[in-house]
Formats: sequence, structure tokens, C-alpha cells
Amino acid sequence: MGPALVNIRPTRAEIDLGALTRNHATLRAAAPEVDVLAVVKADAYGHGAVPVSRALEAAGVRFLGVALVEEGRALREAGVRSDILVLGGAYDGAWEEMLAQRMIPVVFRPEHLTALEAAARALGAPARAHLKIDTGMGRLGVLPAEVPAFLDAARACKRVELDGLCSHFANADLADAALTALQISRFRAALGQLRSAGFAPRWRHLSNSAGLLALPDARDGLEMNLARPGLGLYGLVPAPWLRPPRLLEPVLSWKTGVVHVKSVPVGTPISYGSTWTAPRPSRITTLPVGYADDWSRLLSNRGAVLVRGRRAPIVGRVCMDLCMVDVTDIPEAVVGDEVVLIGRQGNEVQDAHHLAALQGTIAYDVLCAIGARVPRVVTGGVP
Repeated sequence: MGPALVNIRPTRAEIDLGALTRNHATLRAAAPEVDVLAVVKADAYGHGAVPVSRALEAAGVRFLGVALVEEGRALREAGVRSDILVLGGAYDGAWEEMLAQRMIPVVFRPEHLTALEAAARALGAPARAHLKIDTGMGRLGVLPAEVPAFLDAARACKRVELDGLCSHFANADLADAALTALQISRFRAALGQLRSAGFAPRWRHLSNSAGLLALPDARDGLEMNLARPGLGLYGLVPAPWLRPPRLLEPVLSWKTGVVHVKSVPVGTPISYGSTWTAPRPSRITTLPVGYADDWSRLLSNRGAVLVRGRRAPIVGRVCMDLCMVDVTDIPEAVVGDEVVLIGRQGNEVQDAHHLAALQGTIAYDVLCAIGARVPRVVTGGVP
């Protein structure tokens, strides 16, 4: 093997695992009556599922949540030992692998039960599953009217234990959403049906980050004793009205550097399409980051970056690998300066919510989309 590759381009995402574990502690303090299932799907929202999962496991997290069997497999291959709940439902052909790798599927179709029963028989081992109820999300899950028939099918599958009951909020990040109260009511009704039918799910969970922070009825510790934070773990609240007991700390900072500076006269066009021309003699820097890294083209002539602790506007269209920034008002900016895309520099902060608003999307989208060619550099904890 040759020497290990060293990152040459200054563009990188720094992942602060110390902030991650402090956020976990903050969320536990917000709801000490429940356990935490840490959502690490989508490469831990773009943060790196393996280092994030290792850090959370070291912090005592009982469960990890992934969307895909493939995501769970990668964690097991990296030595992660915590229970893994597979949330996404695309399991065909992987039932035996899930059992062999100690993954727990979410089930919501009768054929899930029969396939899991067959896998358990083939491996000579019992299987655990969490039953998902569609309480109002309209995505995956058994509809309330279909619960009795599903339980009849579950009763016939002797090797499958319904170890959990779960659902998912659609509007928990919206204040006073009527659907949220209805979902809690439907979940409780389904839990009553399971118990009346002789099932005793050990884990009952409905809350995401918003539910954990704002809905005591959805994390009472008796009927619902597990919560599934995602965005909150990574240091962002899903909505500005949500108030954690302590400030959450963004875990990801996205940075690059200045690779070129030029002075241009009035009227000089910048980038494709000449959508921006210099209104005055200007100093323009070039940054080695572009839409191939998911530094979105929608930020063209709209977004800004942080240079020497000040905001500097993006000018011209963002290119595939590069973008340009006007530093006329930051005359001390030079080649080699660190530039912050997401994070803090001096007294200025730019977070994923701000970038999302500029792009007409949500912070989840911004974080998950940061490109694979942007290296994740881990700091502050278990790698």
C-alpha cells in the first residue's frame, strides 16, 4: 500500500465530538425520564456515522437509528456494538443479515413478520422487532384500523418478539399543531390494543428532537420511554420556538481557504453569465468549494462567508469547484486565510438554518447534502 492520502484542498468539515456528547447530555437533561435512540442515518446527517456512533456509544447511548440495512452493516463493520434499529423498511433479502448483525427491524406489513420468522428459524435464534403505527405521518406504518389484524399475524409468529412500538410525528416542530395531539392519542390507543392482546412492548417511542424538547405527553416515561433525537444531537433546534435546557452546540463547522485574490476595476464581470459586475474597484477572492461539494449554486449573489471575522458576499455564480467572494471591505484578506461557510469566526456566526433559508430548504437538507469529497475532520473525542 502507498502512503495515506493527505487532504490538500483546504475545504473540510470539522466534526466536534465533544459538542456532540454535550448535546446528548443536554437532551437527556431535557427528558431524564426516557432513554435515547440516537438517529445516525444519512451518515449521521452528514457528520460521519462511524465516528458519531462511536462517540455516542462511549457516552452511553443505548440505541442507534439508521434508515438502511447497509448503514447498519457499516456500523457493525466499524465495531459499533449498540443496538441498531433499522427504520426505513427496505429489507427484502436482508432479514437473516439483520438478525446475524443484531439489527432490529421496524415492521409494518404482515409479510415482514413472516420473513422475519423464517429468518429466525433458519438461524435458530429469536428475533426482535418494533411495530410501527401510522398515527398521521402518512408514510410508513400500520394504520390504526389495521392493528388488530396485524396483531393476529404477529401472534402466529412465535419466534418474533414485538419488543417495541413506534410512530413518527409529522408536525412536532410546529407550535400548537392539532395533528400532534391526535398522533399522541392514536399512539396511546394502539399501545392499549397491544397490551389488551397480550403484547408488552418494552420500548415505546414517538418523539423526535422537537417532541423530546416540547411535548411532555410524548415522553412520559411510562407509556413512552424512548425518544429519537436527530437534529438536536447535531446542535440545531428544529424550530426557533423550541427551548432546550442549555444551548445546543453545532457539531459541524464547514471551512475552506482563500486560494486567489485579485483587484478588478469597475464593471468587471465575475463568473458564468456575468450575473455580477463590480460596482466599484473591487478585491475578489476565489475559494476552492462549489456545487460539487453542495455549496449550492442557489447561493450565487445571495449568500456570504466569514473572512477574518466579517461577512463577505458571494459574487457571481457558484461554480462546480469554485466560488468568488467580494472582500473589498476586508482589505487585509490574503491568500491562505481561513474562510468559514458554516460555523463561527470571531463574533460572526453562520449556521445551517441561515443557509437553508437562502436556498428555500431546511437545515437537514443542507447538512445531509455536504458532498462526500469534503473530508470530515474529527476533533474533540472518540474518533
